[in-house]
Amino acid sequence: MNAHPVDERAPKLHHLRNLKSKCVLFVSPAGDITQKGYEKKRTKLIGAFFPQAPGMDPSMGQERRTPVTPSSSSRYHRRRSSGSRDERYRSDVHTEAVQAALAKHKERKMAVPMPSKRRSLVVQTSMDAYTPPDGEEEDGGGGGGTSSSREGSISMEHWISRAIHGTSSTTTTTSSTASSSSSSTRSGGSGAAGGRLADVLAQHVHISNHSAPPDVTGYTTTTDGIQVERAPGAGSTTQKQTPKYGNAELMETGDGVPVSSRVSAKIQQLVNTLKRPKRPPLREFFVDDFEELLEVQQPDPNQPKAEGAQMVAMRGEQLGVVTNWPPSLEAALQRWGTISPKAPCLTTMDTNGKPLYVLTYGKLWSRSVKVAYNLLHKLGTKQEPLVRPGDRVALVFPNNDPAAFMTAFYGCLLAEVVPVPIEVPLTRKDAGSQQIGFLLGSCGVTVALTSDACHKGLPKSPTGEIPQFKGWPKVLWFVTESKHLSKPPRDWFPHIKDANQDTAYIEYKTCKDGSVLGVTVMRIAMLTHCQALTQSCSYTEAETIVNVLDFKKDVGLWHAVLTSVMNMMHVISIPYALMKVNPLSWIQKVCQYKAKVACVKSRDMHWALVAHRDQRDVNLSSLRMLVVADGANPWSISSCDAFLNVFQTKGLKPEVICPCASSPEALTVAIRRPLEEGSTPPGRGVLSMQGLSHGVIRVDSEEKLSVLTLQDVGSVMPGAMMCVVKPEGVPQLCKTDEIGELCVCTVATGTSYYGLAGMTKNTFEVFPTSNNGAPISEFPFTRTGLLGFIGPAGLIFVAGKMDGLMVVGSRRHNADDIVATALAVEPMKFVYRGRIAVFSITVLHDERIVVVAEQRPDATEEDSFQWMSRVLQAIDGIHQVGVYCLALVTSNTLPKTPLGGIHLSETKQLFLEGALHPCNVLMCPHTCVTNLPKPRQKQPEIGPASVMVGNLVSGKRIAQASGRDLGQIEDNDQARKVCVREGLLFLFLSEVLQWRAQSTPDHILYTLLNSRGTIASSLTCVQLHKRAEKIAGMLAERGHLQDGDHVALVYPPGIDLIVAFYGCLYAGCVPITVRPPHPQNIGTTLPTVKMIVEVSRSVCVMTTQLISKLLRSKEATAAVDFRTWPPVLDTDDLPKKKPPLLYKPSNPDMLAYLDFSVSTTGMLAGVKMSHTATSAFCRSIKLQCELYPSREVAICLDPYCGLGFVLWCLCSVYSGHQSILIPPSELEVNPALWLSAVSQYKVRDTFCSYSVMELCTKGLGLQTDALKSRGLDLSRVRTCVVVAEERPRIALTQSFSKLFKDLGLHPRAVSTSFGCRVNLAICLQVRTLHGRTPLLTCLLCNGTSGPDPTTVFVDMRALRHDRVRLVERGSPHSLPLMESGKILPGVRIIIANPETKGPMGESHLGEIWVHSGHNASGYFTVYGDEALQSDHFSSRLSFGDTQTVWARTGYLGFLRRTELTDASGERHDALYVVGALEEAMELRGMRYHPIDIETSVIRTHKSITECAVFTWTNLLVVVVELDGSEQEALDLVPLVTNVVLEEHYLIVGVVVVVDIGVIPINSRGEKQRMHLRDGFLADQLDPIYVAYNM
Repeated sequence: MNAHPVDERAPKLHHLRNLKSKCVLFVSPAGDITQKGYEKKRTKLIGAFFPQAPGMDPSMGQERRTPVTPSSSSRYHRRRSSGSRDERYRSDVHTEAVQAALAKHKERKMAVPMPSKRRSLVVQTSMDAYTPPDGEEEDGGGGGGTSSSREGSISMEHWISRAIHGTSSTTTTTSSTASSSSSSTRSGGSGAAGGRLADVLAQHVHISNHSAPPDVTGYTTTTDGIQVERAPGAGSTTQKQTPKYGNAELMETGDGVPVSSRVSAKIQQLVNTLKRPKRPPLREFFVDDFEELLEVQQPDPNQPKAEGAQMVAMRGEQLGVVTNWPPSLEAALQRWGTISPKAPCLTTMDTNGKPLYVLTYGKLWSRSVKVAYNLLHKLGTKQEPLVRPGDRVALVFPNNDPAAFMTAFYGCLLAEVVPVPIEVPLTRKDAGSQQIGFLLGSCGVTVALTSDACHKGLPKSPTGEIPQFKGWPKVLWFVTESKHLSKPPRDWFPHIKDANQDTAYIEYKTCKDGSVLGVTVMRIAMLTHCQALTQSCSYTEAETIVNVLDFKKDVGLWHAVLTSVMNMMHVISIPYALMKVNPLSWIQKVCQYKAKVACVKSRDMHWALVAHRDQRDVNLSSLRMLVVADGANPWSISSCDAFLNVFQTKGLKPEVICPCASSPEALTVAIRRPLEEGSTPPGRGVLSMQGLSHGVIRVDSEEKLSVLTLQDVGSVMPGAMMCVVKPEGVPQLCKTDEIGELCVCTVATGTSYYGLAGMTKNTFEVFPTSNNGAPISEFPFTRTGLLGFIGPAGLIFVAGKMDGLMVVGSRRHNADDIVATALAVEPMKFVYRGRIAVFSITVLHDERIVVVAEQRPDATEEDSFQWMSRVLQAIDGIHQVGVYCLALVTSNTLPKTPLGGIHLSETKQLFLEGALHPCNVLMCPHTCVTNLPKPRQKQPEIGPASVMVGNLVSGKRIAQASGRDLGQIEDNDQARKVCVREGLLFLFLSEVLQWRAQSTPDHILYTLLNSRGTIASSLTCVQLHKRAEKIAGMLAERGHLQDGDHVALVYPPGIDLIVAFYGCLYAGCVPITVRPPHPQNIGTTLPTVKMIVEVSRSVCVMTTQLISKLLRSKEATAAVDFRTWPPVLDTDDLPKKKPPLLYKPSNPDMLAYLDFSVSTTGMLAGVKMSHTATSAFCRSIKLQCELYPSREVAICLDPYCGLGFVLWCLCSVYSGHQSILIPPSELEVNPALWLSAVSQYKVRDTFCSYSVMELCTKGLGLQTDALKSRGLDLSRVRTCVVVAEERPRIALTQSFSKLFKDLGLHPRAVSTSFGCRVNLAICLQVRTLHGRTPLLTCLLCNGTSGPDPTTVFVDMRALRHDRVRLVERGSPHSLPLMESGKILPGVRIIIANPETKGPMGESHLGEIWVHSGHNASGYFTVYGDEALQSDHFSSRLSFGDTQTVWARTGYLGFLRRTELTDASGERHDALYVVGALEEAMELRGMRYHPIDIETSVIRTHKSITECAVFTWTNLLVVVVELDGSEQEALDLVPLVTNVVLEEHYLIVGVVVVVDIGVIPINSRGEKQRMHLRDGFLADQLDPIYVAYNM
């Protein structure tokens, strides 16, 4: 065979591997990715997917996979006694819905890539036998997603009659649900999901052993010639024979290499899952700035539409101003402080729940006055006070010190200074505090008030000063404790005015994107709000209120700091720290103080539920009102129900629970009033989730599967008017059955965002309009940021927040609803309640939903995957929306808000930056992304007759170009003159060497440097000739070789290789240069050497004594038996005598040498080089590079194949110049070796490979100054040519040029060359500098100079369609391409269509064909089957010039005529190489070049050092090398998936994260992607993590 898969890796890889083998395995502390992360991942992710084959021994695979036995999972059951059922967020309706949704998925047999079990372990779970608490039998496999058939006919009255249910009927006992849910774990994991997976696997299409991977882009699968049609709705496929999984059979890769089918079957399972029809196909498209058509979601004709009448604004009750209400809050404080100084105002608790301090109204008044006096008179000077009335000051108080906060707040009010309460900054880099700093800066804050304890706890610099926090303005810290303050003079009193339009305080609000705004509240608004709350809540003097909320903002501030003082109430404040220690503390305080009112959040009710068992004597009969601050949240209803359910027996009355709705802008929007005993219970609506996603209210009368149960939040506040407007566009009133944004018109709201006039106008000055466009009121309304509607009897229902809104495919989903669904999936076992973040990110012109949850430390990998897959199914079933990414992080790692919630914007930021460090990730781009461009349909090519006119094709100049003509150039070289004089034009290199040995015997041809930069050995013409003669003699004497025998030369880079080569030519043998095996990695490198020796039919091996010993060593014999080698001759001791006669070939077309190399696709191919081609090649390079005996050239290349071998071994002998040889392997020891040699020998031309350039860029990046000080000077370098067989790597060449510019390297000195198998060098750019020497000037006249290489920018999307479209630099989707060098003399190029073989027009993409005297004459094959590849070396165009014989390079590129001219005055034709045809990937009908995707991926994260992509069964596999901790491995999965989607419109199928050095690279620095693919499929990569995207 001519092509053999070979693993040819650069020595640096072996070096790395060697280092790796010595390293101790790192075990990560997180407990998620250990022992390379792989063993566990492999067992969980891949191994478990295959059912046991019938005939297999069950003990096999046991050590890999431990089944979950009832005993191992019963620990959950023991831990979770039935009473500790976590009831937060749980409404029975929702839990049932989730169960039903999952049951429905069971029917659809959804396969997800998660651990599953052997069939014997999967038993029926409780889910199948689940009976709802109401006692109705629920049909688990009901119809489609939601019922929308009857929606059109539902009238408003029908909705009203359906929407109001009693509260009590939906409550349930806790224990039944708990035991049923825990039993599913006992039955061996998720059971249902695993069973479904097994069923899916049983129905997979069988792939038999043919090497080409099947195409899975359509719905039709061809298997062994049988056509299997897949019905659009079918979930399974008929198959020919039962599939074998596990190791039951081997599969082959596309190259026919057998691999273990474990990975393949895993991928096949993924493929089959993806073949299931997704959502209904979409029809219309929009154009994305180019002919790329992205599908755009069209409105569903059956979607529900609003049908009600236009709503009418709803007025609240009259705000009845009571006669003794104070004219302002300060006046109230003064009244109580003087009339009832002993009345308790606030009692604070320590962390043991003991009263720490009681603040009376007298103390509050006197201390506030003191603070006010000191603020106004003791800061700054009398002439220049630091704080004046109206200035803003920050209030920085911890959550456990409400007394100090109240004192400071009222002190500011009395001083007419505006307080800005904020959180305590914990560290200098605290995420939220940076944004808060921006707010303080914009408010002009210069003073921060704080308590003594807090001041001491702030971070300090070594000098004891508080450092400036990130983003903060410079502030003066002012401690408000009385002992630090001066007493006001007796005659000083604060000026107490009636409430007016001045700003009272600024409350901060964190937006969806993490930015912080300040909402300004006027004094009159603050007072009116307190009055409205007093009236709504029927507050009376001296009532006791227990507050668990944050007293610095929102409901906590309004009730426990402001309204309480207005009514002289007594506040019992429970700090967050106490709640963490004792969740029941607030209930105990209600009992202890017989409190009438408590202000809590759902979380506090939930915590009390979990802990209530420990408490006997709880009595809540004193409570008349339990204010639920987040009662507007859709999932708070479950907490309220469950809390009432448990505590009703402890005296809690159902009518006491009062949910409220609030927002920073509109303050309290609505609150449920405490009802009289025995009156009708409040309402709740059971709404269709499908309707809600379209913004329409529909009662879900049919099924409980996809519903949202809402509780009302009471009615409009006293003195306010409310309406509902459309969330987008003009604020038009909604219809009665439409969801919109609630807007309120009242004095008691915020008035502006501080300093942001534009945003203020959009939020605080809204004029809602009716259908005819007329405003409904002359007064402005304020947007609340809440989505909802006004129901029957004027009850307000809130369905979500504007901030939590995610618009996916034109449907609206609320983050909170998705949280609730996720939590209804048996959450307690695996994740923490309340530690789930849901947000959307924009990828490819649509929002994509991301769910992040904190995982419990005792949850196993399998548990997590079970839970994740079921969450996906539940969200899909209930919301009909796909989750793009689901990530689990270790507990306590999500960024927190000050009161312990999740900091959502910060979490999103971490996710997007790749800094979240999840321990489990499940990406589902295949199910979510439905707006990809349509796969390209290739059009038939135009026939030749219509397009060919003279030298034009399709109206464009034919893309052809040529270098200078070899024959016509007069050569001034001494050698040429002598040749002409003697009438002898040498055809053979061996003759040239003999002639040089006679004419210039002592001229040095070669100098070899060692790693220290000193000369290891050198070679003159005569030395080379004499040693070559001895080798020829040895071949004849010891080897008994005949003319034309093949000899393998296995030498390290150096002089011996050159001597052996010419010795073979002298003896008439055909040399083959072979890279020696790597001593540290002999097991993988020696078989490659053996293969080349066998394939090349070498009759003997010449090598050094050292390598000869290595071949006989024990390690080598284990890999290749020494007896199988042909005779091995070591050339260290040469015989004295020389051969009688040196061989001269009879025909110049005879074989000179064989050039074997490994292509980038991992294929070994040898090409035949004749004596004619070899001489023509050397002559062409001599002319292009102006090589003469007086010149010196530095070469840092591998000397085994291609241009590297020609430059190392042949050119010096032909042209007579001195070659300074630098083996690339020496650079690993001394990276500066090559550049030091170039500087030391004052070299003008040097050649290197990309791997050498990369080594210098990375290894010397920080040492340029040191090198400069050592005198390293690159200013004499005229040309530094990178020898490559690929598209020029612009980024690398540019960074190299920039880096070494300081050492004198000319920015235009670096250029590239291009060669391939059929022609080892097609282009080679040599720059000629003007005016250096007189000699140069005469050379310029000779026409040797050429213009500098040009760079163009092409549209990457057009390139995928095989078109070239030039764009401006920096335009989107632009790809820079650098010219591959100037075409060599004697070379002609044409661009041809690879399919039709017709010529292409200029600037059209096609295959590069070449015609030249130094083309190789064909592939060398063992069986003589040249016919297979003859096409490569002797192709003819299908029309046009059909006579010329061309060689096909196998590379795509285009020619472009530039504005530049070369020395002859002709316009310069630039050749741009785009990529190899055999490497290009056909995906979705388009042609992708791996390097483009890899470049995008490498840019996404700093830890990705290298990337390689390949396809397997039409799935795109991305392998990334991670330079960082293994915790970062999973961060890369979403980033890689996002960037490939965004930039290339492709969905990544598999992401593999590996260690540095795993991606194989050949000696030229090219990635061997096919090797990598084989290694992946054979399970040999030892990856850190493998993610299978769904």
